[in-house]
Amino acid sequence: MTRIHLPGIVAMAAIVVASNILVQFLFGNWLTWGAFTYPLAFLVTDLMNRLYGAQAARRVVAVGFAVGVVCSLIGTQIMGEFGPLVTLRIAIGSGLAFLTAQLVDIAVFNRLREGSWWRAPLASTLVGSSLDTAIFFTIAFSGALTFLEPTNDVSWAGEAVPLLGLGPVAPLWVSLAVADLMVKLSLAILALIPFRVILRRLRPNLA
Repeated sequence: MTRIHLPGIVAMAAIVVASNILVQFLFGNWLTWGAFTYPLAFLVTDLMNRLYGAQAARRVVAVGFAVGVVCSLIGTQIMGEFGPLVTLRIAIGSGLAFLTAQLVDIAVFNRLREGSWWRAPLASTLVGSSLDTAIFFTIAFSGALTFLEPTNDVSWAGEAVPLLGLGPVAPLWVSLAVADLMVKLSLAILALIPFRVILRRLRPNLA
């Protein structure tokens, strides 16, 4: 790890910490404020990948994962209205989703890095974001995985409701996941703007 990687490390750590805090605050019926900050982790990973290569990106992801683990450990010690702010299932889901999604993002980016400037960051973020949402919400809230933490009652997440309040009936956690994914996919497109601007400023030959 070198000094030139420090901005990426700091940015990733800040995003993880901010997202762990903001996830405690609701935004409407289906989202939390953390849904709007967490996707920026993919922007940081893709910038590090383009600027310094896959190995540097993996190191930044490792730092983000370590910070996330610390945040989860702290969250398990903070009691909310219904128990610890971070349960075992949420901790496992969050860590596994982050690590898997970010590493897949890096792999997809590398496959497409020689194409048009926008293809690699867009495709890798779309794939990574989809994996992240699917892994986290399934592990954290699916009734099929109650054996992971039998003492944690997530029956509320299995309540049958219209999808996003409008569609076919589905478990509540599915609506939460779909809303989360919609934000991630929208931000993946918008993130192309800062990706391009930052890249042109730091490495015009790569933009």
